[in-house]
Amino acid sequence: MSFSQSLWKGVYPAATTQFTSALALDLESTQKVQTALVDDGVDGLILLGTCGENNSLEAEEKRLVLKGAVEAVGGRVPLVAGVSEFTTERAIDYARDAEKIGVDALMVLPCMVYVPRGEELVAHFRRVAQATSLPVMLYNNPPAYRVDIDFATLEALSDIPNVVAVKESAPDPRRFTDIINRFGDRFSVMAGLDDVALEGLMLGASGWVSGLTSAFPAESVRLVKAAYEGKWEEARAIYRWFMPLLHLDAEHDLVQSIKLAETIMGRGTEHVRMPRLPLSGQRRQDVTQWVETCKATQPSKQAVAA
Repeated sequence: MSFSQSLWKGVYPAATTQFTSALALDLESTQKVQTALVDDGVDGLILLGTCGENNSLEAEEKRLVLKGAVEAVGGRVPLVAGVSEFTTERAIDYARDAEKIGVDALMVLPCMVYVPRGEELVAHFRRVAQATSLPVMLYNNPPAYRVDIDFATLEALSDIPNVVAVKESAPDPRRFTDIINRFGDRFSVMAGLDDVALEGLMLGASGWVSGLTSAFPAESVRLVKAAYEGKWEEARAIYRWFMPLLHLDAEHDLVQSIKLAETIMGRGTEHVRMPRLPLSGQRRQDVTQWVETCKATQPSKQAVAA
């Protein structure tokens, strides 16, 4: 199904990948997580992004997750596959396989571990994009990946027709305005850091790629809808309620925190593959308290009760 009109709009949770207690891929539970999010009204899914533990999976496991998602929810919302590999050739192979499997778009990251020079970053993105006909969103996250997709990089890639969007996860909200001022509507810009999401939407981001939506989809959907409708008082109220959890998306243990939140909300498990470990000690107590507080004061439940 073509999603050309709705692609890059609304809220796209970065769906988690579920594992058994023995840390084997749990495809059925992963599909249940994906289906539940779509049933709750999200506008698309990011598969095998950071929260999907892309780099903790074997190559065949990644393909199985994509196939499972197409089987479970394909055609209902756009499915965007994260492309996160150690070499450009592996990224090309994966992008081609993802297209054959039937996903709708790609989110392409810089190559893992190696920190490229500008010309190397451009060459990587160019080769991956040219290997597929799928729309491509570039993922900019300087704190996590130690490289900035700067204006020169975007300019150098602007001649590639299927490079159409940027997931902007720099913590500086000025980036949204600067990109739009510089490139107009050449690239859709999606807010990619949870605790800068509303600022991004206010400044012209077309949508939100979210981590904590996996635990609280109803409020995330309503937040974006309120922003689209210009209901800023409502949007701010939801955002302020959500913020203690949204800050978790900017931490290195975001995957464990989001999976713990999913567990508390009855939406998944917190099994993660090493080197990640489930949260423990004071950190676990803090995150649990924040989630429980949000759970007890959910705006969606308060509205129903009223």
